[in-house]
Amino acid sequence: MFVLLMLFLWKYIDDMIGKGFQWYIIMELLAYASATNVAMALPLSVLLSSIMTYGSLGENYELVAIKSAGISLTRAMYPMFLLVCVLSICAFIFSDYMLPVASQKYYSLLYDVREQKSTNFLPEKVFSNSFSNNTIRVQKKDPDGQTLYGLTIYSKDPVKNTSFMVIAKQGKMYRSFDGKYLIIELKDGIRYEENAGTGTGVYIPRRVFIRQRFASTSQKLDLGGLDTVKRTDESAFKGGFQMMNMRMLGDTIRIINKNLDSTSSASFALMKPFIKYFAIPAKPDSAKIKAIPYKASWFAALPATEQQQAVSNAQAEVNTIKDQFKIRKGVFDNMALSEHGAQVEYYKKFTLSAACLALFLIGAPLGAIIRKGGLGLPVVVSVVFFLIYYIISTIGEKAVKAGDASPFVGMWISIMILTPIGIFLSYKAANDSAIFDAELYKRNFNNLLNRIKPFFTKKSAV
Repeated sequence: MFVLLMLFLWKYIDDMIGKGFQWYIIMELLAYASATNVAMALPLSVLLSSIMTYGSLGENYELVAIKSAGISLTRAMYPMFLLVCVLSICAFIFSDYMLPVASQKYYSLLYDVREQKSTNFLPEKVFSNSFSNNTIRVQKKDPDGQTLYGLTIYSKDPVKNTSFMVIAKQGKMYRSFDGKYLIIELKDGIRYEENAGTGTGVYIPRRVFIRQRFASTSQKLDLGGLDTVKRTDESAFKGGFQMMNMRMLGDTIRIINKNLDSTSSASFALMKPFIKYFAIPAKPDSAKIKAIPYKASWFAALPATEQQQAVSNAQAEVNTIKDQFKIRKGVFDNMALSEHGAQVEYYKKFTLSAACLALFLIGAPLGAIIRKGGLGLPVVVSVVFFLIYYIISTIGEKAVKAGDASPFVGMWISIMILTPIGIFLSYKAANDSAIFDAELYKRNFNNLLNRIKPFFTKKSAV
């Protein structure tokens, strides 16, 4: 979990630094992020802990003592297997009840944090619009962040409909005692102001332009809304599939399927008038219908004007059908992708628990085989197998969302691949197979060379 939280911080560090957040806002965001990372952290931790546990037992010859007492490795794995089963049930309950709530709060708070304006109100050589009705540019800042040089301020008073510009060589900014205002003390500058003049008559009154030089003055800017996080209503994010439990996801999938069926029926009804076979009435209006003799070249028998008109009508109908299908296809594809996204989140409720069991079946026998505890080789082996699991599951998930694979196969493909590997490793560990023994492979390789060597010797002699 610590590693995943560090990954989260590296990803969003630019969105959090320099915005003046209180410490509890950061801690709250990290707490929600840790809850959403359980789906990745829990299977990895089960894999790593099982390898470390049984690797330590094998390294200290405790597995040898267990087997010498007549207890098989499979029997010795029962207590841990039952514990992982309980952990898997807890993981399913967590993913169905707690994870949707945590995801909704996490994405809501993350959105507000990323939308928050920076507390670096006056960056160098940039026109800053952090303050309403004010645009400020600073040429240079001292390392203390308070002393400013080369200031240009454009201000506008919407009530009086006046505007002014201030140019100062130097300034210093600080906050007021109540923290609601940013005060900038300006030195050695000039102020330009344009006001609406007074006058009567039909002509436009004269405007007044004022220029003032000053040795020292101050500018007060409102900090309202710049230091506090503006929280968005969390209900605006409840429409995401990650914020739904199984019941809500099931209802959403049924609604989408119903809309897909209605869209297909509406498309068929829309295209039906253009298909002449369906335009024929079920019963003839009159019993007396003259039979039209069949002609192989009936189109050629038509006059040239009628042929041209028939071709134009056919092209118009084809273009109309193509346009209607293009619009309908876009709507249908969007609903189908929404259905796939809902099914992905639905199956994730189960794959988290299944991944814990599958990775335990890999980790426990691997620890018994490699016989190494601690944070050395077990970490390397666990990361390798977890990467295999993560890559396969990610590819399957993306294939489902793109519509290239069925939801069941795409979401369970990683479990289907890793479970036989775990069963194979359990069989090898129960039979004391040394599949990770380098000396065994070296000895077999030397035996193979010794068998091949006489063949090359005879060939060179000939």
